[in-house]
Amino acid sequence: MRFELRTYDIIAGGMQDWLTLFAGKVVPMHEKFGMPVRAAWVDEGRSQFIWVREFIGSGTLAEQEARYRASPERAEVIGDEPRKFILNMQVQVVAKAFPG
Repeated sequence: MRFELRTYDIIAGGMQDWLTLFAGKVVPMHEKFGMPVRAAWVDEGRSQFIWVREFIGSGTLAEQEARYRASPERAEVIGDEPRKFILNMQVQVVAKAFPG
């Protein structure tokens, strides 16, 4: 199992709009490309959005990410909209420590 733990610093006052975009467009698009979102959290005090996605498609993580980024469908549905909300991001490749 291959996962990414992603932490985004969201612009002040933008969390609710980010959550709407994420749930309505990002999550379904990731599912289509074999990178389902497994969990997500909000740290309101830090205006951070933390989420985990799994890579279940074929190819390396970099190959799957490249297919997603290069997709005309992703460009049409999501485009550069996330950049309006994300100030900074940290991405870590992680593995489950415990089963289940």
